[in-house]
Amino acid sequence: MSDRRRAEIEAKRAKLAELKKAKELRRQQELDRRASGQAAVASAAQRDVEDLVSTLIGPSPRTHDTAVSPTSSIPGTPFLQSPTPLPGPSSLYQSQSGRASRQSDVTSDRLSLGTNVVMSNGGTDHVMERYMTPRIIPDLIETEQELFELPQKVGQERVVYNKEIQTMAFDDDESAGPSEEDVRQRAVREREATETERATREKELEEESVQLDMEIEEEIREMTEEEKASIFAAPEFLDFVENSTKIIQRALNDNYDYVRDYTIGAETGADDSEGRRVKRLCEFYDERYGKNRSITDVDWSPKYPELSCAAYNKNPAALNEPDGIVAVWNMHLLERPEFVFHSQSDVLSVTFSPFHSNLIFGGTYSGQILLWDTRSKHLPVLKTPLSAAGHTHPVYAMQMVGTQNAHNLITSSTDGTVCSWLVDMLAQPQETLELVHAGHNKTGEVAITTLNFPDNETTTFWVGTEEGNVYQANRYDRAGAKAGLNQYDVYKGHSGPVMGLNFHPLHGPVDFSDLFLTCSVDWTVKLWRAKSLAKPSTTAHHIAPLYSFDEADDYVYDVKWHPAHPAVFGSVDGSGKFDLWNLNTDTEVPVVSTAVGQGRAINKLQWDHKDGRRAALGGSDGKLYIYDIGDMALPRETEWTDLQRTVAGMVGGGQANGTADADLGRSVNGR
Repeated sequence: MSDRRRAEIEAKRAKLAELKKAKELRRQQELDRRASGQAAVASAAQRDVEDLVSTLIGPSPRTHDTAVSPTSSIPGTPFLQSPTPLPGPSSLYQSQSGRASRQSDVTSDRLSLGTNVVMSNGGTDHVMERYMTPRIIPDLIETEQELFELPQKVGQERVVYNKEIQTMAFDDDESAGPSEEDVRQRAVREREATETERATREKELEEESVQLDMEIEEEIREMTEEEKASIFAAPEFLDFVENSTKIIQRALNDNYDYVRDYTIGAETGADDSEGRRVKRLCEFYDERYGKNRSITDVDWSPKYPELSCAAYNKNPAALNEPDGIVAVWNMHLLERPEFVFHSQSDVLSVTFSPFHSNLIFGGTYSGQILLWDTRSKHLPVLKTPLSAAGHTHPVYAMQMVGTQNAHNLITSSTDGTVCSWLVDMLAQPQETLELVHAGHNKTGEVAITTLNFPDNETTTFWVGTEEGNVYQANRYDRAGAKAGLNQYDVYKGHSGPVMGLNFHPLHGPVDFSDLFLTCSVDWTVKLWRAKSLAKPSTTAHHIAPLYSFDEADDYVYDVKWHPAHPAVFGSVDGSGKFDLWNLNTDTEVPVVSTAVGQGRAINKLQWDHKDGRRAALGGSDGKLYIYDIGDMALPRETEWTDLQRTVAGMVGGGQANGTADADLGRSVNGR
């Protein structure tokens, strides 16, 4: 069960507990309300009775007494607050008469309130007990009582105390207020309404509790195998897992110690990589995609320096897998590629679009040109048809030329065809150029194995062929030259197919863009100067290389100038070595030679576009190696002038070396 589902269940359980707690709280409040209501009713009734008594008899300290003091209870004792005895019989009589009158008042008041008065003459006190019946007011009556029998004097009239209680007559229907029965019925109705409301609320709580219990039970129910399989096969689930695991793996491969303790101080031990001028950063390999495959081409993303792509040929042991694939690798995601694209044929060449960061072009063994988009799935979004209008032979070389607003993809195949394509329309080429050489005996076509344009050049390009020669060709007619192959100027020096061709990048204070390097299966790397385009030859003319580097131990499969350092270039060969050359340091041997492929051939080399510190090496074992050359990528200010002297020395010593033509002894900037 996922954490999200657990959190939902816990939230529902908490809500259920809150409902039960609220239910119990309401029940307790109801009980408290009832108890307080009853107490309030009793207290109110008692206050009403006491207020009525006070109104009828006036304020008196004995009004609320429940017992008469012993002093005032003894017969013959005056019923006064002051204990001072009364002098004389007349005063006694008046006091007794007043006491009798007050007792009569009290008695009549208590009777009017429905109070039961019990008088006991025990000889010493009179005890009164009263039992109040609230809210019942009987009819008021007149009371006449003879208190004591005194001896009559001769001729004296008997005096009897008589008191009328004057009250107002109450109308039972209007002034007396609601009757007891009405009050009782109203209380019953209120109680019934309260009980009904409480029962309704209790029922709602019970229903909600049952619903929550059912939802919780449904949430924690174990899914069947069919339900699990349907979820695992859903495209949304697969995309979520793919994207989430990529993010996690990027964080894990970041090579940063998140628990580093900065209070301990710096380590005193020496760094193992100290002194290494070339070191391996990482290698990309996935058993699923790289098994039994070789890397045929590599390239770096022009926008994202951490992304590189590699083209692969077919896996003979996996008939159900696509014949060719292109994998985009991320420096922060080592275990698997960022993207994988499929092809129905072996992919022999690949390049990122320098003007659209999400587009990747590939040339295949069948001659098709494919366009993949990182925003889409595995299949190409555009592809050329398999027809005579395009390529029908393997496409080993391609290059994007032009500017952001006007650019073309130039491709070449081994049948001598060069095509120009618009990137958004691959149905047919915009231009088709046949490179034909009349001097060939069996066939006039030129089998192109590699192609390259000089910097800032979109019309003239150079091609390497299977026969080992290098030719210059034009896309259009220009002054002094026609479109097609220039068959008179032949750059002849290799004795085997040319595997790589690369012009010097145009940067720095000195222009070396007329220098280019080639490599071949004849185990050599050669340095050439392109002949001036303004002076094409009209007769057959062989151009020899300026210099030949013969230190390789196997086929040299690729060579590239460094993009930042003018005198540095790299090469890879069939023995798995990565050689780094610096012409200003040594022209005989490479400054650094690194064993990369453990005896397996390295097919392709590409420098990153940012600063040239990293090199991507594609191996025949299906692995993509990333190397860092460190400070060797940083040129000094004098490197350009030093390279001028170096090349001038190569040209001057060309006759002794047997590699330079007689007319090449000119300045390095000459065209």
